[in-house]
Amino acid sequence: MENSNYSVLLYYCYAEIKDTEAYREEHHLFCIENNIRGRIIISSEGLNGTVSGLKEDCEKYMAYVKSDPRFAKTDFKVDDFDRHAFAKIHVRVKPEIVHSSLRHINPLEKTGKHLEPEEFRKLKDQDDVVILDVRSNYEHELGHFKNALTLDIDNFRDFPEKVKELEHLKDKKVLTYCTGGIKCEKASAYLLDQGFEDVYQLHGGIIKYGMEAGGEDFEGKCYVFDNRLAVDVNKVNPKIISKCHCCGTPSDRMVNCANPECNIHVPICEECGWKYEGACSDECKEHPEKRGYNGTGYYQKNTNGYNPYKGLQRKPDKDKIKAISHD
Repeated sequence: MENSNYSVLLYYCYAEIKDTEAYREEHHLFCIENNIRGRIIISSEGLNGTVSGLKEDCEKYMAYVKSDPRFAKTDFKVDDFDRHAFAKIHVRVKPEIVHSSLRHINPLEKTGKHLEPEEFRKLKDQDDVVILDVRSNYEHELGHFKNALTLDIDNFRDFPEKVKELEHLKDKKVLTYCTGGIKCEKASAYLLDQGFEDVYQLHGGIIKYGMEAGGEDFEGKCYVFDNRLAVDVNKVNPKIISKCHCCGTPSDRMVNCANPECNIHVPICEECGWKYEGACSDECKEHPEKRGYNGTGYYQKNTNGYNPYKGLQRKPDKDKIKAISHD
């Protein structure tokens, strides 16, 4: 990408964090002082984040995370961008680093065999292999691997219930994948727990596969959880598989419905985007609270009065803090 002075980082790390609130405080303060924005979850089981910043600031952030022995092996997926992918920084403590119904599973004790992107590419087309997408409907409908088995789930916490439908695949090699790898850590472990014996996971997920293996046979775009909404993955044999929510023509242009009470993320072609003024239907177009449409289909949350220091106990070092720009 031209003029890509910024980076977007996607990462996770399973590691024990005993004092989550103290670490949240420290981590949050570092982000503020280095103009890092994004969403970071801290749990007793580890870290999960997607953040953005100037390239040099992101380098500092990665060095900061890895300087802690608990997170020294964190695998960062680094993408170029021309601006911040987030409007603000949120560092939150939650029970899990990815919401699931699998809190009893510890990926540090048991998980599927990790496959690097090139290993996954070579293995995925073998006759005894099943490629399993563990993401939600709105994600895999926008893009998924060729011949992948997708599950009808609206949220990852529904995954265990759907595994009951996969009993007939227990004699197969099951290759799981998701956006960045984090969901597969528990999904593959749960499959092993349920009697599947030959279970693998794509290390680094779709994003790393696109970076290191050219994205071959990933059809469509990959849904991401930042302002970009969707990113290209396949540089080898790309294909559009999603259709415009309004007219049904092929389109991988993700739009956040302009009606804030609807707010769904769906593919909408450019023509329908203008026709419906960013809404997903006539009903949403006529909604009194409908937001103005600028052709992008992305609506920045209102940040008026946002205070990044709110909740911090320690006093920030003002000499280190950069002015927070409004890109």
